[in-house]
Amino acid sequence: MSTAPQLVVHRDKELMAQAAAARLITRIVDAQASRGSASVVLTGGRNGNGLLAALAAAPARDAVDWSRIDLWWGDERFLPEGDPERNVTQAREALLDSVPVDPKRVHAMPASDGPHGGDVDAAAAAYAEELAGAAGPENHGPVPTFDVLMLGVGPDTHVASLFPELPAVRETERTVVGVHGAPKPPPTRVTLTLPAIRAAREVWLLAAGEDKAQAAAIALSGAGEIQAPAAGAYGRSRTLWLLDAAAASELPRSLYPPASA
Repeated sequence: MSTAPQLVVHRDKELMAQAAAARLITRIVDAQASRGSASVVLTGGRNGNGLLAALAAAPARDAVDWSRIDLWWGDERFLPEGDPERNVTQAREALLDSVPVDPKRVHAMPASDGPHGGDVDAAAAAYAEELAGAAGPENHGPVPTFDVLMLGVGPDTHVASLFPELPAVRETERTVVGVHGAPKPPPTRVTLTLPAIRAAREVWLLAAGEDKAQAAAIALSGAGEIQAPAAGAYGRSRTLWLLDAAAASELPRSLYPPASA
């Protein structure tokens, strides 16, 4: 079931990152209080890493029990372990190296020099298997019910590594696929599919900067998910667009939230 998107618009990208980090801390603490642990899907890119850096700097980060959180990724660049372009490498630098996470609960997507070698499809299948292994009977499906799944929105409306019109965005069965020939480098990637994304309780889409304004307007104005993958990303109970004023500048006034910070 699709949930209607809610919008929060912040003055600038720094404020957006700080507010999103505070919101995420609250969600994690709530999940840990009610279920004992939390499950979060991280995103890379400018806005995803900005949020993680803001989280690392937030005094309230110590309210989180970092030993009781599972961290997953929405997509990854299929590059060697430790490559500076990999999302997990950037996440370690921005946040994970400074908090006491349980290494066994940090579920990085396979690297190109990992056990599957250069076979990105085998790497994707292995990550799908890991997700399925973490899903309990209460999840009613092949992936855990993530508490929060975060996605950056690209200028072309892509989310994770689901690009407009490419095969991965059309996938309806598998939860993780290999991407060949992505239009932005590197061309080979691993990504969650829309069915996996929609298993999350909450999906947060992050967009900051003028270069994201048109993408936000298209995705929020009824575009189809094949042409605008961001339009197909929604959560079971909540879909939240976190924007700065520049990214929100082309939205129709009917969509603009009445009270934004």
